[in-house]
Amino acid sequence: MNFSPQEYLDGKLLLINKPLNWTSFDVVNKIRFRLRKYCQVKKIKVGHAGTLDPLATGLLLICTGKQTKQIDGYQGMPKSYRATIKLGAETPSYDAETEETKTYDLTHLDIDAVLKAMKSFEGEIDQYPPIYSALKKDGRKLYEFARAGEEVKINPRKITINGFSLVENKWPEIVVDIDCSKGTYIRSLAHDLGKELHIGAYLTGLVRTKVGHFSLDDALNLDEFLAQFED
Repeated sequence: MNFSPQEYLDGKLLLINKPLNWTSFDVVNKIRFRLRKYCQVKKIKVGHAGTLDPLATGLLLICTGKQTKQIDGYQGMPKSYRATIKLGAETPSYDAETEETKTYDLTHLDIDAVLKAMKSFEGEIDQYPPIYSALKKDGRKLYEFARAGEEVKINPRKITINGFSLVENKWPEIVVDIDCSKGTYIRSLAHDLGKELHIGAYLTGLVRTKVGHFSLDDALNLDEFLAQFED
């Protein structure tokens, strides 16, 4: 995937497998720092086309140079994920970033009921983004309200779930594949699945596998990409 300095400056699309516990901006900043040195310039445009949460891994599209003008187009592409969802418990963040605050009895539930509930989410739906997110309301990020214990009204957004299928049953966790539109929060989908079943649920693992026709199979791990520039 390595190119000449001029090619990076002119513009390249990089497929990177985001490491666990890194923010998307961490990855951008690390690559920008390395490319500035490699290209021997003080500034080079680098941006990503779609945020992944720190607890998620997988495909991150990184644009350099003039390719950053295409970011909006890449962001609008449909996306695919492999998610692990724990049934029978809730967290405020809808994922493992925060502690479980409520648990439920699952003895009455079977996998057929879960599959039926999953099917009900396919198509266009209204989704409420999680309060623990970087979306802004009145100039503040939603997670700032959450951490301050303040209530805030969040408006739903139209999204489309093109596919929601079971990969593996590891009860009380399930592994699922999700194909969805831009703007979908997989954490919210996990939470809403728990609400639909009246047993709570939250996201315990997430890997983005595709963005449009771009696949994680073709991505480099971040350390592999950075190793290309070592003396």
